[in-house]
Amino acid sequence: MRFLNKILKKDNGNKKKSNNTLEEDIPLASDWVTKALNSSGYKADYSLESMKEIDRFFDEQNSETGLLSKNGGMILFSLGSYIGETAIKLYGGKWITDDSDPQGEINIAVKLSNGTVIWPVLRCLKRCKQGCEESIYAYLFALKN
Repeated sequence: MRFLNKILKKDNGNKKKSNNTLEEDIPLASDWVTKALNSSGYKADYSLESMKEIDRFFDEQNSETGLLSKNGGMILFSLGSYIGETAIKLYGGKWITDDSDPQGEINIAVKLSNGTVIWPVLRCLKRCKQGCEESIYAYLFALKN
């Protein structure tokens, strides 16, 4: 069962199994986190500048009482989906997913038009664990040619 079932697929309070693929879940997660970020005072508009807002989110919400302490996996997948979708909008490319991978949500990747491959969810995990030196903004900025 994909983690998005927790927020998107409910039947009278009971979770229903979804047959969504990762490729189907990615835009749903990206849209969900975009709305959540914007309603919480972060500017999420699929721009390179919005990656500074993602860094700010990590700085403000990565604590014992922050949002990342609750439903962290769901939030990291959604943020990674947003980052990947932003990279595709900025630089062109496509998602690489493997629905047979038990950790497929973590291992989703984007192959950019120039052949570069990035792993947005893994980068979010690094940002969470290692702090600002793993800047999301710098990660996408460095991809500019």
